[in-house]
Amino acid sequence: MLKELLELPRFSDLEIVSTHKDLNRQVESVEITETPDIADYIPKYAIILTTAMAFDGKQEMLKPFIRSLLTKDVAALGIKVGRFIDEIDPEIIKYASEVNLPIIKIPSTQPLGRLLYQMLSYVWDSKTEQLSYALDIQKRFSNLLMNDVTISRFIAELGNIINAPAILLSPWHKVISHSNYFSGSDHPASFYAEQLSENDFNKINKEKTAFLINNLKGEKVQMIGYPVKVGSYFPFHLIILKPEQIPYPISEFAIEQAVLVLTFMLYKNHKVQEFFDILKSDFLEQLVKSKTDQSNDNRNWIDLGRNYGLIKSNYYQVALAYCMPNKRSKAQIIYRKEEAEIAKLWLQEQLPIKIKDVAIFKVKNSNETAILFQSDEPNIKDILQDISQSLKDELGINLTFAFGNPYKSIENISSSFIEAKSTLDEAKQLYDPDIVNHYHPKGLVGLFEDTNEESIHYFCEKILKDLAYPEEASVKDLKKTLKVYLDYNCEITKTANALYLHRNTIKYRIKQCEKILGLSVKNPQNSLNLRLALELSEFEDEQIVQ
Repeated sequence: MLKELLELPRFSDLEIVSTHKDLNRQVESVEITETPDIADYIPKYAIILTTAMAFDGKQEMLKPFIRSLLTKDVAALGIKVGRFIDEIDPEIIKYASEVNLPIIKIPSTQPLGRLLYQMLSYVWDSKTEQLSYALDIQKRFSNLLMNDVTISRFIAELGNIINAPAILLSPWHKVISHSNYFSGSDHPASFYAEQLSENDFNKINKEKTAFLINNLKGEKVQMIGYPVKVGSYFPFHLIILKPEQIPYPISEFAIEQAVLVLTFMLYKNHKVQEFFDILKSDFLEQLVKSKTDQSNDNRNWIDLGRNYGLIKSNYYQVALAYCMPNKRSKAQIIYRKEEAEIAKLWLQEQLPIKIKDVAIFKVKNSNETAILFQSDEPNIKDILQDISQSLKDELGINLTFAFGNPYKSIENISSSFIEAKSTLDEAKQLYDPDIVNHYHPKGLVGLFEDTNEESIHYFCEKILKDLAYPEEASVKDLKKTLKVYLDYNCEITKTANALYLHRNTIKYRIKQCEKILGLSVKNPQNSLNLRLALELSEFEDEQIVQ
């Protein structure tokens, strides 16, 4: 720091002639120059030393020179007097005070070469000390990593090492762990984290960012946030409070080493969880296929799935959770994958708190999460809507749920899964689906949804002939009568009652239908074809109307 450097006895003959509130400026190097355009060739945070030879008799030119130095965050400008200029012009001192660049008056008795060497020695010694200390810290952190300490223990150690409060936040900004500063304190870690806005977190996601927040007394406290990136899009956040109190010689490099080691620890935990998720996904896949795979008939699924949250129950229902894409994210494969992982972790944290006996699985080769409910929860819709809205508020992720039907037997989990999948496929086709979507049986007609319309039209006309798409009212009445007649299993009386017609009228119409069709409608094979054709033709008419 500039202030610490100037307080050394060897530099007691140097004088700050400009006025500044704060001299705690970073010093990275020291340069000597007599060239006015030096700003293009110097590093940031340097002390510039000069005899001002180029400004002899024209000190007003020092103003643009000072302005150029500001672009490089120069720590100070040292001007030697008594050689080319006798005194620094008061106007230059006033201007330097206004633009906040310290002017150091160097006496004529001080050779610039020796001053350069002394200042650089101090800067280099300081950097060497910082680097050495940072490497010691890195070794300490590495030992923690090798000894497989928990994240909570690591954050506690970090707080002790830097002597400053530390907080680790999840990608959805919840406190995961904190240093001992907050233990038993009336200053909960969440109090500070909750003061950061969505915009603040977006800044931290890009790079280290400093903020001013309030403590419980309303006093301003400095905070620095660091992104801890296990993935590309949803980082964890390391928060350091009161960084100005971190003692020398702990440097920025040392804290960055802590961030690096923390990244490794989180990544390792992620990979362990990923392996466990693969085992769970394989189990779910086998369970779903169990109905069609006879080799699995005698398996005890409860015992096999106990480690994955499976229990013996008379209620099993599957829902699939899916992150609905927006226009920006739809084509971003990596983002969609990480988004799905974050949603799964969110559900694993939130659901067990609010719903008992719930098991969560990652669906193999997809961005979907399967949720197995093993007890009937009457408020399930409200709970899922709240969970989805919270995730949207925190990270902008739109989470949708697609349900299959509930079943009493564990063997029917596969049916519920297939129904949930069908429900999700329908929801994906909608522009703005509901948060909670339930399965609706499609019936026989649903099997033909993907069939070519021309083929369906041809089938209906071949089976129903003139009854397929009638325009005359009398023929429409015949078609309606035939459908009701088949629905009531060819019973004349029930059909007549349903249509409010005489039995003889029904008999006459059915005979007219058989005459048009050229076949008996009571024949089982004919009846099946007629029922299907009637359903398809009516479905097609509805689609045209819509």
